[in-house]
Amino acid sequence: MAEVQGGTPYLMEKDAVYQHAQSKQHDPNWTGDGVDTSTVDSKKVLRKMDLRLIPMLAILYLLSFLDRGNIGNAKIQGMQTDLNLSGPQYNLCATVFFFTYCAFEIPSNLLLKRFRPSIWLPSIMVAWGTVMTLMGLVNSYHGLLIARIFLGVTEAGLYPGVAYYLTMWYCTEDLAFRQSLFFSAASVAGAFSGLLAYAIAKMDGIAGLAGWKWIFILEGLLTVAVAFLAYFLLYDFPDTATFLTTEERAWVVHRLKYQGSKKSGRAIAESDHFEWKFVRKALTDWQLYLSLLMYWGIVCPLYGISLFLPTIIKELGYTSSTAQLLTVPIYITAAILAIVVGYLSDRATKHGASRWPYIFVPMCAILVGFVIAISGSAAGDIPGVVYAGVFIAVCGIYPAFPGNVTWIANNLAGSYKRSAGMALQIGLGNLGGAMASNFYRSVDAPKYLLGHGLEIMFVVLGLGAVITLRISYAAINKKRERSGAAESYSDEQLADLGDKSPSFRYTL
Repeated sequence: MAEVQGGTPYLMEKDAVYQHAQSKQHDPNWTGDGVDTSTVDSKKVLRKMDLRLIPMLAILYLLSFLDRGNIGNAKIQGMQTDLNLSGPQYNLCATVFFFTYCAFEIPSNLLLKRFRPSIWLPSIMVAWGTVMTLMGLVNSYHGLLIARIFLGVTEAGLYPGVAYYLTMWYCTEDLAFRQSLFFSAASVAGAFSGLLAYAIAKMDGIAGLAGWKWIFILEGLLTVAVAFLAYFLLYDFPDTATFLTTEERAWVVHRLKYQGSKKSGRAIAESDHFEWKFVRKALTDWQLYLSLLMYWGIVCPLYGISLFLPTIIKELGYTSSTAQLLTVPIYITAAILAIVVGYLSDRATKHGASRWPYIFVPMCAILVGFVIAISGSAAGDIPGVVYAGVFIAVCGIYPAFPGNVTWIANNLAGSYKRSAGMALQIGLGNLGGAMASNFYRSVDAPKYLLGHGLEIMFVVLGLGAVITLRISYAAINKKRERSGAAESYSDEQLADLGDKSPSFRYTL
């Protein structure tokens, strides 16, 4: 090879690759190729990422879930009486949150990459923390209603944003465990919400404010305070991560770029440029609408429980304080199970096994739990049975939820299609929260047979969707294996096709 000034062309190219890797400037088209990653310790890199990313993300989601669900705690601390809310009015206040929450999720996810995660996520936190704080100053039904509408707008980007953000760092086989770690914060939020509400309610009368108002004010101020820390503690992208070495950044990026096609034997780098057609493809993808039924089968019970669990327990004959405290063991157990199931799901995927059983089995637990709850409610005067049923249901909900989000994230290819698709699934899926807000009507207390029955219906629909997705994915994979159609496409064309590419294999 001819010499040129400064060395051979090969060495010059290699130097250029390393200079780019060391520049810490985000390049969505960089694949990590050309950097020697043979000495990278994969377990060490994943541990570093876990320690730098997951704790802060978990705190963000804990606060998010705490703020959207604390209306249930405020209700039994006197809010409904003080604001003269009828049962339907309370349900509407709980419901309207989800309409604006749903509407703003796709735009928020698309803006996440444009404005950088370290800017966008803390900014929306400041916004919803401010709304939450002001919610503590409302004195009427209409004031509460408007506050909940704006809470939905400001909080819309957090969960889909973080769920998508994790896919920018972790590969298919590592994702469920991390989604579970992050999502288990919702379980802790459920427990923490009861404990915190119990403690804050003791402030009743301070500064002339009712205890339930202090719940909103203090939890809102806490969110704003954490948001300012998040500006400095969140990282944007793997290729700009200062806590990773050059080789480690290249290793992470390379795995992410080629994960979708590795089972086909032809390495195709994932597309990461934005075009509106990727959003359109997400909106018209059949798998998203099946996954939506699966999502509803989990999220309807999730929100039904989070919004009404304190009320359900109180209606069983316990005091408000006891009702708050009895929610704690349920959520703590659910958090532990979510992490365990997420770990087992990833381990199965690494060994070539399917991911779907780790969604299906927890959903069966949800079904069993609600069947027990409705049976105990119908029989009457056996609150322990109802509590046990709800306990089992929650222990199925929290492991199933991150598995559901992970599965669809695994099976959407193309960065922006995944961004829009995950936001669509989570956005429309959270309309299940709007529905669930009306399942547990005050006129149905204390048995809530209608609410439990509707939850059972959605869980059954969700189980059917899981089975249908599993069968469909397997059939498509087999067809692509047999066809050999990928040979007639260029690498660029295959990358542009995303998960519709003949070289892409769905995760079962």
